[in-house]
Amino acid sequence: MGSQADLKIATARSRRSFLAGSAVVVNFALLPNALRAQSATGTPSGPPFGDLKDYPSLDSWIGIDDKGHVTVCTGKAELGQGITTALMQCAAEQLAVEPKMITMVTASTTQTPNEGYTAGSNSMTASGTAIFHAASQVRGILLGWAASDLDIDVAQLKAENGTVTGPAGKSRRYGDLIKGRSLHVQATNQSNLIPPDQYRVMGKNVPRIDIPPKLTGEAMYVQDIRMDNMVHARPVRPPNYGAKLSKIDTSAIEKMPGVVKVIHQGNYLAVAAEGEFQAIVAMRALQQAAQWQTVKVLPKQTDIYSILKSLKANDTVIDNRGRGAITDQDKIMMEAVYHKPYLMHGAIGPSCAVALLNGDHLTVWNHSQGVFPLRKTIAAMLSMPEQKIDCIQVEGSGCYGHNGADDAAADAAIIALALPGRPVRVQWMREDEHGWEPYGSPMVAHARGTLDGNGMISGWDYELWSMTYNARPAGKPANLMPAWYLPQHAGLPQGGEIPLPSGGGDRNAVPTYSLPNTHIVDHFVTQTLPLRVSALRSLGGYFNVFAVESFMDELAAKAKADPVAFRLKHVTDPRAKDVIDMAADKFGWAKMKSLPPYHGRGFAYVRYESNKAYCAIAVEIEVNPVSGQIRLVRAIAAVDSGNAANPNGIQNQIEGCIIQGMSWTIYEEVDFSETEITSRDWGSYPILRFDAVPDSVEVHVINRPGTPFLGTGEAAMGPIAAAIANALADATGARLRDLPITAKKVKAAILA
Repeated sequence: MGSQADLKIATARSRRSFLAGSAVVVNFALLPNALRAQSATGTPSGPPFGDLKDYPSLDSWIGIDDKGHVTVCTGKAELGQGITTALMQCAAEQLAVEPKMITMVTASTTQTPNEGYTAGSNSMTASGTAIFHAASQVRGILLGWAASDLDIDVAQLKAENGTVTGPAGKSRRYGDLIKGRSLHVQATNQSNLIPPDQYRVMGKNVPRIDIPPKLTGEAMYVQDIRMDNMVHARPVRPPNYGAKLSKIDTSAIEKMPGVVKVIHQGNYLAVAAEGEFQAIVAMRALQQAAQWQTVKVLPKQTDIYSILKSLKANDTVIDNRGRGAITDQDKIMMEAVYHKPYLMHGAIGPSCAVALLNGDHLTVWNHSQGVFPLRKTIAAMLSMPEQKIDCIQVEGSGCYGHNGADDAAADAAIIALALPGRPVRVQWMREDEHGWEPYGSPMVAHARGTLDGNGMISGWDYELWSMTYNARPAGKPANLMPAWYLPQHAGLPQGGEIPLPSGGGDRNAVPTYSLPNTHIVDHFVTQTLPLRVSALRSLGGYFNVFAVESFMDELAAKAKADPVAFRLKHVTDPRAKDVIDMAADKFGWAKMKSLPPYHGRGFAYVRYESNKAYCAIAVEIEVNPVSGQIRLVRAIAAVDSGNAANPNGIQNQIEGCIIQGMSWTIYEEVDFSETEITSRDWGSYPILRFDAVPDSVEVHVINRPGTPFLGTGEAAMGPIAAAIANALADATGARLRDLPITAKKVKAAILA
């Protein structure tokens, strides 16, 4: 059982070695000028099975060597979410092989399909669906070859454990069947999938293949890469975004012990040294030597929400049911405004990348979530032909979303061009990570609601304000921060909106309830503030679900209704009812008579992105009446992800959402002055500590074998925030609508 996290693969595997190791794989990425798998006529086509539609050649996904070993390629990246194991299970099930017979190759411009970004909880719906069907069709081809070789009707043959067997003990191993043949075959619109009642691997808690090396401390992260003749590099950042280098004398730094080169291009500064500590010492000296022109470029932090609402925006009505907006004649039962600050990814391991210029070819090893868009952007930044660059994803000790990974790759590429023939390792410092990564946009939501005589919602108005959550590289050098400081200044970052149902800032702004009259307006702010923003886990979904589900509780209180019963009255989708019922039942919601003083319970639900996983969460919290600190006592979640390849993997993701979402909700906010980011370390940007984790977290998976895969990875981020806020209102009577819900805010609300 293998993974591209194995650094031997990540650092040394070439086109030639890949072909030698899996001779029948004629992968699209191995053909110099091909960016897509092609049909026989050269026209891209394919069946509508996830990303198989874009890469319809089966050998873009599946390879089998003459020993019967299977190689499965995915353009999705392992980020710690366990996707490699789930995709391996998809392939193993439909190929009728044991998982140990499969090597997974992930996100590499040299070897895998271009599946864009690993983002938006799309990996199973896109890549999982593609591999599921590609593996099924490869199994069908193997059965056909065996029928021909054995002169037996294919209906009498069965594939199991890497062998095709028939009557009278006749059989052929996959490795024998593949000899002299090729899987360079166009996929069809028909897949003979293994029926769910015959699953042997799907739905099982197969141990994640990425966990053992992490537990044993093996070298598997990009931060662990060490190569022969490698140099260590550190970039030197300006004091703030708009600073310009006015004076620098590098002569003394160039003579420091171990220093190999000082890189000075326009406003871009970096130093490379033989040893990592030597690079750090030289970087500090270079920081002291550099003189910068700085200006006040940031707004006052206290003004951020009023400024956000005043900026130029594209206003779009994204939902308008029934008679639309609430009128002046309607009796508004509840009105509320909610706020979310800038949030950072807060990657535990600062960003890192390794780059090597070998002749005229540049290879970059990095923990980007989109190696193909990154390659395109680095090519544009360096004015190099795209085919002269390869980007290979290696798992990073980092975080979901557009953090500093792509920027570190850009640093490594810039410095590697100045040191041809030597691998260059760039490791960011903590202050780099906190101060220069793209943050999640601040947001404002204004909700108004009416109730009818039966206590049902009769009107729902919702307006939201947000900047972009989509400023990933995507071919735009300005979206790589190091490019800002090169002589060919790349301009300001460029971001755009993401269409619904996925959405960007407006993700999950449309409630997934049956409401008769709605009017929802997205104010997509196009005039950007100086603080850099881009994708953060769940994009606008975290805040919108917080606001929507908080408002549902507030309306339930006005209707004098139980929060769970109130939600059930407004859902018609039976799968939504199932997760709400399960979370409430496992929590003991209906049986709970009372809680101790300053304890409260809260509930929240979402159909993530309106078309992905269903998730409901019930929580119990305890509030310290002296300090105001919230402690999450327990959380019970129910999730329906459709066909659950690995239920434990789904549980891992929801548990992770609960912990990270709790940290965002109670602790996190980027602080800044008018000249600089002041959240530069863990003291100035507090996150959840080990002593504050919940006493218990339970995740109950509703498995629906045979149904489509539904994305899971971000589904609980919003519900946990709303459930905590709702529990706080239950515990203290204080309704806090401004994130984060810090101890200071809670104490003030209690005293008020």
